[in-house]
Amino acid sequence: MTYVVLENCIKCKYTDCVEVCPVDCFHEGPNFLVIDPDECIDCTLCEPECPAEAIVPEDDVPEGQEEFIELNAELARTWPVITTRKDPPPDAEEWDGKPDKLKYLER
Repeated sequence: MTYVVLENCIKCKYTDCVEVCPVDCFHEGPNFLVIDPDECIDCTLCEPECPAEAIVPEDDVPEGQEEFIELNAELARTWPVITTRKDPPPDAEEWDGKPDKLKYLER
């Protein structure tokens, strides 16, 4: 099993999770992070570090967000690895918890 970054990460992009990852499975896009399912070792360290609660085990992906399983895998193939925490966008708190953010995903 792997972990999946969900929709709530879009435009929040907190990076607290990347520093605890022992295998560097996070990849960074313009306004979203993804987890490479081939690299994730299911260590559980990242999930509690996410302030936006946007990381869950693949088996616990909520109904309606299943497409994020494939989206993580797809984008991890092209986006660069991120291993160091960065400051979140200045408006991250405003975006945290807003629904229907997929349309704002920048590739």
